[in-house]
Amino acid sequence: MTSLDATRTDDARYLALKARDARFDGSFFTGVTSTGIYCRPVCGVKTPRRENCRFFSHAAQAESAGFRPCLRCRPELAPNSIAWSIQDASYILAHQAARLLDEPEPWSDATPSVEQLAARLGVSDRHVRRIFEAQFGVSPVQYLQTRRLLTAKQLLADTDLPITQVALISGFGSVRRFNAAFVAHYKLNPTQLRRAGAAPAGHGISVRLGYRPPYDVDAMLGFFGKRQLDAIEFVATSQYHPRAGRTFCLESGGRAHAGWLLAEFDGAHHQVILRVSDSLRDVLPQVIRRVRAAFDLDADPLAINSALNPRFPLGDGLRVPGTLDGYELAVRAVLGQQITVAAARTLGTRLVEKFGAPMQTPFPELTRLFPAPAVLAQASGDALGQLGIVKQRQAAIVAIAQAVAEKRLQLHGGADVGATIAALKELPGIGDWTAQYIAMRALRWPDAFPAGDVALQKALGVLEPKNPLRAAREAEAASTAWKPWRSYAVIRAWATLPEPAKKPATTKKIAASEDSTRATA
Repeated sequence: MTSLDATRTDDARYLALKARDARFDGSFFTGVTSTGIYCRPVCGVKTPRRENCRFFSHAAQAESAGFRPCLRCRPELAPNSIAWSIQDASYILAHQAARLLDEPEPWSDATPSVEQLAARLGVSDRHVRRIFEAQFGVSPVQYLQTRRLLTAKQLLADTDLPITQVALISGFGSVRRFNAAFVAHYKLNPTQLRRAGAAPAGHGISVRLGYRPPYDVDAMLGFFGKRQLDAIEFVATSQYHPRAGRTFCLESGGRAHAGWLLAEFDGAHHQVILRVSDSLRDVLPQVIRRVRAAFDLDADPLAINSALNPRFPLGDGLRVPGTLDGYELAVRAVLGQQITVAAARTLGTRLVEKFGAPMQTPFPELTRLFPAPAVLAQASGDALGQLGIVKQRQAAIVAIAQAVAEKRLQLHGGADVGATIAALKELPGIGDWTAQYIAMRALRWPDAFPAGDVALQKALGVLEPKNPLRAAREAEAASTAWKPWRSYAVIRAWATLPEPAKKPATTKKIAASEDSTRATA
């Protein structure tokens, strides 16, 4: 980029800053030279003079330049900036490296080194450092340090967790190292970030998660609401109090952490208020990451809309629904193969009732956990068959559970997409549609495309019941214009279809429909 291009970009950023435009929240940060503080574009303080502003694409760049995070707008609340490209190999590699540093899942509770990161990407550590610094202006270690410090800052401000616990779960090896890094970067002791009003132990923990508008809350909660399974989740789409709650189990450090969470949307402030049970305190950063993924809070509508609006002009606020647990999503995807959403929901509820462990929560709707991988891995065909699950689905469910329990299969945002799709398709009963659907929602791959999906083909006008292979090829060909955001194109295409007609109340038989391979998990 030339100096003239950079000046024009910064001038545009300054206009967004003056307008406090929430669409750019997290896509850049402003360092103010007169105060030494950096802010989000939505910060409510008086707009600084243009000559006092320096603009950075990432918080790590601002901190590397010596700026401290604003205590009012709190940069740690900003949605992450997730960039994807199909044009430049170095650009792709640098952003994939950043994505892996953002994801704690691939590292098996260990602190990732540059050498490990390079091995994961299949290049040398020297090459990773070079392309990372060229793209972001900071080293991978500096980037990771900023991520950890901002995570700790959020926990200090929003919770009453002990300083020692905050240090450890934020990724620091010791309290001494954490205190030293915090003072060096922010010129404050960690205790000075404490805020009054944090919920005491026993009442849950509340944190705030930001997102960029527009966001169609009704569509997101409607998607989850149609698929909710009794006893493990509930969705309320009230105009004034939209929220979703569920039980949840996360394995970390060789321990299973079970609890509940409640996510409430605050549209006026473009935030999700997340309340988490005390039993999940030790894994709070991981829970936050998974909730952000489940509700797709880090999506960049401006980039997505530029690619999709010519074909899907009415889907600006639609996001790709994710999941808190990739293993659970995979099982539910199998249950939904070739049947209706309602039928898949019935089978899923029976599965939870039969194999899910009981759990006490403050919510009468939440009484069980989804069956653990080790439990379903040992489930007999007779037991699954009694629930109405056919043999082909039985084999697929058991195979998925065994692969996850034995850690042969990783289903999270940090997993290798290509290798994971290939591994899924090697399992019995898993075809391309199911693998792509899991990649879209569990692996958080923005370019997944289940070309064989009947509902998708219908929405695109290429459906040929007598020649499904040709219909899939035509859908695939049409999708090239939407790369690398085809997952979002799928969601928008599904949204254009009319709601299927309801069956009469007396009908007992569960029949397949043209909606049979639509997303049912």
